[in-house]
Amino acid sequence: MTDTASIPRRNGSSAALRLGWRAAKLVLTLAITFLGLLAITFVIGRVIPIDPVLAVLGERATAAQYDAAREAMGLNDPIWVQFALYVRDALDGNFGTSLMTARPVLEDVTRVFPATLELATIATILGVIFGVPAGVIAATKPGSLTDQLVRLIGLMGYSMPVFWLGLMGLLVFYGELGWVGGPGRLDTTYEFMYELDVPTRTGMILIDTALAGQWEIFANAFSHIVLPASVLGYYSMAYISRMTRSFMIDQLGQEYVTTARVKGMPEWRVVWVHALRNVLVPLITVIALSYANLLEGSVLTETVFAWPGLGLYITNALFSADMAAVMGGTIVVGSAFILLNMLSDLLYRLVDPRARS
Repeated sequence: MTDTASIPRRNGSSAALRLGWRAAKLVLTLAITFLGLLAITFVIGRVIPIDPVLAVLGERATAAQYDAAREAMGLNDPIWVQFALYVRDALDGNFGTSLMTARPVLEDVTRVFPATLELATIATILGVIFGVPAGVIAATKPGSLTDQLVRLIGLMGYSMPVFWLGLMGLLVFYGELGWVGGPGRLDTTYEFMYELDVPTRTGMILIDTALAGQWEIFANAFSHIVLPASVLGYYSMAYISRMTRSFMIDQLGQEYVTTARVKGMPEWRVVWVHALRNVLVPLITVIALSYANLLEGSVLTETVFAWPGLGLYITNALFSADMAAVMGGTIVVGSAFILLNMLSDLLYRLVDPRARS
């Protein structure tokens, strides 16, 4: 005779095993992906025609100094030994010392990344706020004037070079109209005030100044970030609106939408509740990829606006042949991609019950 009391325990242990197996697969996937990222950056560092020894010592180094430095940097070791040491150092957070700043690369990246994170986050929020409704409205009236206008705005956002759009924005809204702040994150006067009066909690000026109650500095920082965030937000909106329109057109042609309309359900509920809910899963991927692209693709925008973020840091490091800084920044950007993909996978399970099963 079967002991019915043992059935819940078996089901509970089976569920725990499944959960443990999923967690193990997730950790293994992350480890393999990160190892692949390190392998790619390692190969890039060896393929680029920049001698790391000469970058450190300079062109006037003697042969003896060159050989000694090459031995000290481990470049005479077998390639697999070099890669193993590279992985070990990366896991320890040791990306070397930057030639530009003479500081550890991790310290530099930690200092500049919040500026890029702040800029990309605001741009993504703007892209979602304007891009998703625009795509939904366009999908409800395909071929109409509204649809054509949304598609035209999206096409312009994709076609116009972001550096040109940034320069035109500075010329018009900063140079001519004076509506926004200029290049940089703060005016010179407010930079001193920020360093003296605002504790650095997150490295993101808007959050730190709001927490400290320094609203004058907050207003100045906002006037500086609004234009570059709008430029990147326009680019993000163009991508998100186009993909939202495509997803919604597909859903609005499904049988469940026709059934809901026949039953007399209000059109706004059909579109904004039922159809939009079913596009959330692919839309999450689109937004996550857009966010990741802004984190790593804002190099030109940061250069135009002299925004002291990770993109500008990597650019200056590349021009200075500072490969330790370039590779360290690249690993951080790649890690952001990995984490955002993992986050989107987790959000799938919250939004779509089918993914949980």
